[in-house]
Amino acid sequence: MTETEPVAFPQDRTCPYHPPTGYDPLREARPLSRITLFDGRPAWLVSGHAAARALLADPRLSSDRTRAGFPAPTARFAGVLNRKSALVGVDDPEHRTQRRMMIPSFTLKRATQLRPRIQQVVDERLDAMIAQGPPAELVTAFALPVPSTVICALLGVPYADHNFFEGQSRRLLRGPTAADIMDARDQLDTYFDELIDRKQKQREPDDGVLDELVHRQLRDGDLDREELIALATVLLVAGHETTANMISLGAYTLLQHPDRLAELRADPALLPTAVEELMRMLSIADGLLRIATEDIDVAGTTIHAGDGVVFSTSVINRDETAYADPDTLDWHRPARHHVAFGFGIHQCLGQNLARAELEIALHTLFDRLPTLRLAAPADEIPFKPGDTIQGMLELPVTW
Repeated sequence: MTETEPVAFPQDRTCPYHPPTGYDPLREARPLSRITLFDGRPAWLVSGHAAARALLADPRLSSDRTRAGFPAPTARFAGVLNRKSALVGVDDPEHRTQRRMMIPSFTLKRATQLRPRIQQVVDERLDAMIAQGPPAELVTAFALPVPSTVICALLGVPYADHNFFEGQSRRLLRGPTAADIMDARDQLDTYFDELIDRKQKQREPDDGVLDELVHRQLRDGDLDREELIALATVLLVAGHETTANMISLGAYTLLQHPDRLAELRADPALLPTAVEELMRMLSIADGLLRIATEDIDVAGTTIHAGDGVVFSTSVINRDETAYADPDTLDWHRPARHHVAFGFGIHQCLGQNLARAELEIALHTLFDRLPTLRLAAPADEIPFKPGDTIQGMLELPVTW
């Protein structure tokens, strides 16, 4: 470990597909650095690729947000730490129990089975966008409704309610205050409570994930109602927000790299590795949070029990010891071992579905609209601040 002055975390990106320039000292001080959070509290920042994968798999780091001293990157996050979460915010054995219930619905086989439906959704959205004619705003016309429609179909949530839950998801992730986040969570809780009631009254369940949970795990006592509501919220919010941001930011990044886009168009077989490379490069979920439950020795220093630990995926995925020339898009590098989906027991449950959606959405978008281009200067297009999931706030395009 190289001693440096603590770096403030999080910071805003100056380019939507590169880490903040203020994180440069973190790259130079791999694999571990000191940072300061919004309230001046110190924490450890993991920036080395090998160290990150080791620590993300270390049971001595807890994801339980209700633990005293859990690191908070923002004031609004700090205000909701006492609110119990599901999957991402709990440890084993509770996490293991919840995840086992979900795994059959998110396997590679299931994602492959969903590809025709995903293709249908993508085609329908592009049909509507093309019929309306250029210009278009790609986030609202395409990037958001595609994963929102898909996750609704998978979970068994009525897409007719998408304006409500998309709005509450935005408040949950980017609400200006803790009160906004709590209110959004309360509204989603009420929504799922009522949806569960409706599903319980059905004699024959539909084929959605929530129907399975209601008519089996909830009925048999393997899940209580509060756990089911928390699970539903995590699956719905994460299931559309993350992929929507990857589609919009992925499209922007490709338009900013015309040579790489041309290469991809010339050889669609590169698409699966291109998606991995985009996941590595963009690292939209930047800042995975943990707290140490025991002392852990790393790179000649000690993370003490009670210390907050933050994983900057954008910096980890630019580690020169893992990736040659890491700031360059390269469809031919082996990028599958990136940590954009996390690592260890909390590695993203929906990664197979996300890969399928990204491959189909990006391929079809540029195949059907070969003249697609930005409809505004690139440096004037707004993107999201550094304290939330990274992506484009809007993406004006024409063709």
